[in-house]
Amino acid sequence: MSTLLEKAFEKVVALPQDEQDAIATQILVSLADEDAWKKRFAEKREVIRRMAREALDEDERGETLPLVDLL
Repeated sequence: MSTLLEKAFEKVVALPQDEQDAIATQILVSLADEDAWKKRFAEKREVIRRMAREALDEDERGETLPLVDLL
């Protein structure tokens, strides 16, 4: 366990039970969300690669604008 996580747990342990549960719920939801995003990206890896290639090709053909021109 990292030192930072240990410090966080020390503070959480000092809280009332309902606050500990609320923090634990937030952590679990966040971890589940992160796992879901990883799965989505893994499933769409080829689509993302194709889109990146298309964007690079468009840029090479001069079909894109600098970001500063769009702001």
